[in-house]
Amino acid sequence: MCEQTQKKKVLSCIQPSGIPTLGNYLGALKNWVNMQEEYDCTFAVADLHAITVRQEPAKLRQQIYSMYALFLALGLDPEKSTLFIQSQVPAHSQLAWILSCYTQFGELSRMTQFKDKSARHADNINAGLFAYPALMAADILLYQPDFVPVGHDQKQHLEITRDIATRFNNLYGDVFTVPEPLIGKGGARVMSLADPTKKMSKSDENPNGYISLLDTKEDIIRKFKRAVTDSDAKICVAEGKHGINNLIDIYSVVMGISADETVKKFEGCGYGEFKLSVGEAVADCLSPVRERYNEYISDKKKLEDLSKMGAEKAYYASRKTMSKVMKKVGFVL
Repeated sequence: MCEQTQKKKVLSCIQPSGIPTLGNYLGALKNWVNMQEEYDCTFAVADLHAITVRQEPAKLRQQIYSMYALFLALGLDPEKSTLFIQSQVPAHSQLAWILSCYTQFGELSRMTQFKDKSARHADNINAGLFAYPALMAADILLYQPDFVPVGHDQKQHLEITRDIATRFNNLYGDVFTVPEPLIGKGGARVMSLADPTKKMSKSDENPNGYISLLDTKEDIIRKFKRAVTDSDAKICVAEGKHGINNLIDIYSVVMGISADETVKKFEGCGYGEFKLSVGEAVADCLSPVRERYNEYISDKKKLEDLSKMGAEKAYYASRKTMSKVMKKVGFVL
């Protein structure tokens, strides 16, 4: 009788700070759905991280459920994976305090996100904003994942978690799995439609720069028609053609073909026709997500039930790690 191979564990979290963009989808979220077959997956709405910036309670609550509904709309399956809301599992805050005592001031002061957010929110540079890597490390290490999906610009976040885990393990033995980065292939960096030298972001002041996962077909096509390109009028991958390179990448990833195939398909076409085709392809790709999201978000009872079920699964997994940590540190259980 063949012994069943245990799946490797993967964990990923996302803040409920607004609806993700096409860039988030092609770079990460789309891959999450596919990972469920290959890995033992845990996905969390990281709402504790959201309050490093002042929030309106009612709006935050709505955004938390909105992100959870989007998890389900994307195809994350609560039967296959653990889907939960971070603040519903107290071990995250508990382990974050313990790990903060094993994190050095110098490490925290070098974090890029702290520098960026401090500059944007100069009136609220709080201790939570400074110490967030300890909470992030707790989010990850609680569930002993083998891999954490990260973009190329997020490696620093995982590196400090690995450093904290290694330091703790060196003191107390084999307590935490030291996770490896899982870098997505292709579509990992989608650029702004308004300024293709910058990464697409939902915080862009120009709404024409990004595609929200819940944009209507009309909005999506309109934004792609307005996408910034060049005056060359030739559809090809070339240095300096940031706008066209971005559109070729988007179309290729959405359609599941290579950039060369995309270029060949639109050989001789004008920019206007190409932009329309990219917009239609993206709209068709995201339409099922928007439809399923509308179904889930209108059923609050179902969202509450599923999130509680996910929190119970997460609590059980986190309790095993917390018991080990508490014993190692010397606390009384």
